[in-house]
Amino acid sequence: QVRITESGGGLVQPGGSLRLSCAANGIAFSDYIMGWYRQAPGKQRELVARIFSGGTTNYADSVKGRFTISRDNAKNTVYLQMNSLKPEDMAVYYCNAGGLSREYWGQGTQVTVSS
Repeated sequence: QVRITESGGGLVQPGGSLRLSCAANGIAFSDYIMGWYRQAPGKQRELVARIFSGGTTNYADSVKGRFTISRDNAKNTVYLQMNSLKPEDMAVYYCNAGGLSREYWGQGTQVTVSS
């Protein structure tokens, strides 16, 4: 059974930091492209960052220089370090595991940026 579980969301002040974690069980983790997406109220879900099995990363322009995605294949876990958070970063953040034939989503974790 595949299980994608995010953690680490919460309330942070503007300029603060959070680290999201995503544990992926039941898949050959190292074969999957792992990504973080987010969805703010009234907006479409958007790609924040993704990391390929070899370590290549892509970022949305809005988070470049502030967010860092990383993965630990031994722990089947992907991370998103978020620094210098802005109110516009506030959203539900979802973890995605993308394979050749299918993909899996987590249930999401809320990130609230507010003073």
